[in-house]
Parts: sequence; structure tokens; C-alpha cells
Amino acid sequence: MKIGVMLPQEWETRQIDPVEAYETMTGVAQEAEALGFASVWLFEHLQSTSSPQPNEKMIFETWMSTAALARDTKHIRIGQLVTCNNFRHPALLAKMASTVDVLSHGRLDVGLGAGWHEPEYVAYGYPFPDTATRLRQLKEALQIIKAMWIEQEASFEGNYYHIRGAINQPKGVQQPHIPLLIGGKGEQVTLKLVARYGDACNFTHPDPEEMKRKFALIRQYCEDIGRDYNDIRRTIYVNGCLGETDAAAITSFQSTPSKVSLDHIRSRGLLGSPETIRQRLASYEEAGVQEIIVSLRDIAQLKPLHLLAQTMEA
Repeated sequence: MKIGVMLPQEWETRQIDPVEAYETMTGVAQEAEALGFASVWLFEHLQSTSSPQPNEKMIFETWMSTAALARDTKHIRIGQLVTCNNFRHPALLAKMASTVDVLSHGRLDVGLGAGWHEPEYVAYGYPFPDTATRLRQLKEALQIIKAMWIEQEASFEGNYYHIRGAINQPKGVQQPHIPLLIGGKGEQVTLKLVARYGDACNFTHPDPEEMKRKFALIRQYCEDIGRDYNDIRRTIYVNGCLGETDAAAITSFQSTPSKVSLDHIRSRGLLGSPETIRQRLASYEEAGVQEIIVSLRDIAQLKPLHLLAQTMEA
């Protein structure tokens, strides 16, 4: 099973210079690459979703940062968990991704989801339709992106988007196209989109039974349309807090306020020493996970990254 990490992308405005913050973020990516991690990932928000005062936090824009990371690293894969579909026209996103795939020499994953955080839509002047509409928009966007990556001239007439002879050159490096990861775990709509259009899926903080059920649903939806289930890479996103010992990890977790409870990270994430985490990772792999993407507490300090790297050692 592969292991990826989320990069430190959100910072306290008063505590760090923006240049220093970016160099720290890209430094973590370079260290992850040196340690042998499979991938690094960015989230997509335009302003903080975790602070009651969003103006006290700075967040680096996702796709500009993805492009920069493509040049700041050499081997590790780069992706987003996940791009918000409503922030860019899908034809433009497809073009952007193709360019970044060239910049990275073929190391890009495009993560895409329907979006959810209404306050940033309102703040930036985007309409915020209901969930059903956002999912219908996502379905059309997936079709457009695939067409832009495959067809010489792409055309599509939908209820929300249309393109008429759109040309996308260069198309990127990877063949047959850049991998498209669909984030979300809605069982009636999103997982069907995964089965039909996705090259990978991602679930956030699943418990073991939920994870198995959703994988089984994707398998069934693939069978319904005649697609090979094994063509879809199965990934999950979890929180992680590591220490030299289990007790040290718990102390570290409890030392900083968090939206996530101790019970939550125990049951749906990674908490403990490298040996404890190694056993936990084995259980995820047994359940069918092919890549686990970890949001590590204090990753900018690098020590948690080194502890997680120990779990990959034989």
C-alpha cells in the first residue's frame, strides 16, 4: 500500500512570512520525496474553513501551488484533495492540468469534487446551488475533462456547461490521460460517478465497515456498466498523529486544540508509535485500500514525517 501526505498549506498570518511559509511547504514536499513517500497533496479552499476569523489565516491557492511543486520536486506524485468543481470551468481546468502534467513530467493526479463550503462561495461571488445541482454539474465536468484530454477537438452540450470544438494542446504526458480522482462518498450518486468516470476514488475518515461497504458498492456499480473494478485506485484520507511511543502520540494530540476528537483519530485515523501505525496500515490494506493519504499533525516540523516514514521500513 502506498502512503501520501497532505502538505502544510494553511498558516497563521501573524506568525509567519508568506515566503517562509511557501518555502516550508515545498520543503516538506521535497523531504517526503527524499523519504520515499508516494505522493503529496493539497486541499482546495479559498479561505479558512477551520477558523472563526478566516482573515487570520493564509492559504496558498491550490493550482498555482501544484504548478510550483511540479518544478520544486522531481519524482513524487502531486495531487489535490480535492479541486472544487465550481471554482473553474472544467475545460479550463483540463487545460491547466495538461500544462501541469507537462511541467511535472507526468506526475500529476487531478482530484475533483462537488464542493461544499458555502461561505467561501459567497465571499468570492460564486453561486452556491443545492447538493443535487452541484453533483449534476460535477457529472458534466467529468465528461468535459475526459473529452479535453482525449479528443482532438472536444464538444459537449450540457445543462450547465458547453464547449464547442475546444482544442487542448499539449494534452499532458501520461497515457491514456492524466488520472482523475473523484472525492466524495455519497452512495447513490458520487460512487456511481467514480465507477463511470474515475481512475481513483477517495473517502475521508472512513471507519472500517463504511470503507468496505463503499468499496463493495463501487465494485457493484462497475459490474453494472461492464467496467473492471480494479481499474479504479482506492484511496482514503485520514488524520495522523505520531510519536516515539503510543503515549507520546496521545500527549502530542492532546496538547493542541483540534476539531477531531481522540476517539475519532483512534478509530478513523492513525495515532501512535510507528509500530502501532504499521499494524493499522496493514489493516487498511487488508480492507482494500491501495493508497492512504495522511494529514499529519505538525508536519512542518518534519519529525512526524520521519516517524511515518519508519512505517514503510521492512
